[in-house]
Amino acid sequence: MKIGKYDIYPVETGRFVLDGGSMFGIIPKTLWSKSYPSDDENRIEMALRALLIKGDGHNILVDTGFGNKISDKQRKIFKIDYGKYNPESSLRKLDLEAKDITDVILTHLHFDHAGGSTYKEGDEHKPVFQEAVHYVQKTHYEWALEPSEKDKGSFHEEDFMPVAEEGNLRLVEGQAMILPDIDVIISDGHTKGQQLVKISDEENTLLFCGDLIPTAAHVHLPYIAGYDNFPLTTIEEKESILSKACYGDWTLFFEHDPLIEAAKVKKTEKGFAISEKVSL
Repeated sequence: MKIGKYDIYPVETGRFVLDGGSMFGIIPKTLWSKSYPSDDENRIEMALRALLIKGDGHNILVDTGFGNKISDKQRKIFKIDYGKYNPESSLRKLDLEAKDITDVILTHLHFDHAGGSTYKEGDEHKPVFQEAVHYVQKTHYEWALEPSEKDKGSFHEEDFMPVAEEGNLRLVEGQAMILPDIDVIISDGHTKGQQLVKISDEENTLLFCGDLIPTAAHVHLPYIAGYDNFPLTTIEEKESILSKACYGDWTLFFEHDPLIEAAKVKKTEKGFAISEKVSL
């Protein structure tokens, strides 16, 4: 996909599993399991799909997946699979290496979104993308340093502190234009200060939905993950974003959907729904 001066590519960084009930909240399993079948531990497959925005002298990566420094315990719990997809091979397909990435926009600092920002060498953690400026919301960075009891297990300081210590972490304050035609929209429902990435020109808009709308199923307003800190805020934010997406014919990019990479949406008598699947 091309938007303005940028070519846009999905970057598959792996697969993992999460509890299906936690992903879909109050929605009965009989509904969500039709599209997302679970294993015998009620876990569903999830994508770790980053985004590359290439152009105007920049190679911009949105989110970085789990990374490769995970423990054996985490690998077993989340059934992390790099067999078919991994960040190195996905970047190589685009003729890129980690050293070529100029910018990293992190939607938030949960380990499945920021873990790939660092690697472990001996007892030391180091930035993977050593030439890149990393962008995160100031309010979210502060939240990550003193998280709530609900989501403190999702933050690992070794995922982002080495980047900050190298001086490569830039704190963004509120909605802003990160680079020409690339804006961030604030979403507080999942976690304080999550930033969604919007790429636009005069005709086209793509929104990287992060964990506001992690899968295509979450286009439906009542589908709210149990992981969200402020679920009523999530509903309000989804309704606002989806209304704009319908009006502006936006493409929504899903970070965690293993089946649907991106889609356009429509408003129906029953609420919001997918109108067209999109492949970048």
